[in-house]
Amino acid sequence: MQVPTTPDNEQQRLDALRRLAILDSSAEERFDRITRMARNMFGVPIALISLVDENRQWFKSCCGLPVLETPRDISFCGHAILGDSLFVVEDATQDPRFADNPLVTDAPFIRFYAGHPLEVGKGLKLGTLCLIDNKARSLNERDRLLLADLASMVESELCAIQLATLDELTGITNRRGFMLLAEKSLQYAYRAQHPSSLLFLDLNHFKAINDQFGHEIGDDALRNMAGLLCSVFRDADILARLGGDEFVVLLPGAGQQHKTHIQARVAQALEQFNANSGKPYQLACSLGMVDYNPVKPPHLETLLRLADEQMYMCKQQR
Repeated sequence: MQVPTTPDNEQQRLDALRRLAILDSSAEERFDRITRMARNMFGVPIALISLVDENRQWFKSCCGLPVLETPRDISFCGHAILGDSLFVVEDATQDPRFADNPLVTDAPFIRFYAGHPLEVGKGLKLGTLCLIDNKARSLNERDRLLLADLASMVESELCAIQLATLDELTGITNRRGFMLLAEKSLQYAYRAQHPSSLLFLDLNHFKAINDQFGHEIGDDALRNMAGLLCSVFRDADILARLGGDEFVVLLPGAGQQHKTHIQARVAQALEQFNANSGKPYQLACSLGMVDYNPVKPPHLETLLRLADEQMYMCKQQR
């Protein structure tokens, strides 16, 4: 069996997938409708919308298969996301890459597989729309074009989710996306009894930047603040613009003992930006930080309120 290799842009791909906050979500008719159409159009027993996570493939829509995920290392979709076009295996039992794969030798006894990569911006293949049959078969050109059309419908739905959870101005997660991602992260922290911290940041003198230089320059300041924060925090941290000049970061695994270090990193990044940017404004922010206690977990809204209060106290001291 051949284990699928890892794409060169794997970290960016996983970041984009997780920002959608779609993994382990409930079934949705807009996706199930497409897999039903695919199964009926092609006369196959199984049609899936598969999203390839770090160590698994998870099925956002699963028509004809009684499981929600399988390991990535035995997945056909892990191979399909490595290319730009349709990936077809006409008879897996005759293909040395898959002949001894447990999905071939055992249920669901895959022989035919066709997976079209699902791309959501910048060449990032998040998963596939795929067809599976327990009989060998092939696809003609008309079939291939039809499957590509169905895959584009899935991509449109994924893009709609992406647009709904991204801040249009800065390109980072918006409030809606943050609430979805942060809830999932805190649920894991509660189950694993791991600490987390929530950071609330507010730009200082942002109104003065708008008043003195205009809203276009104010927007530029917000975009640069977002970029600066992206450079400071880890890939595992959940960063968002809540609205206006307010930003928030959820830091899994971080506690109050990290506060001084985090403040120093942010201050250093601001200092470097102000010294080298050549912008007509200076970036500065007030920061509040609170801990998430997995033993007595507060609601996310409570954490946001407490962190906001800490930030406001910081701003008053300036």
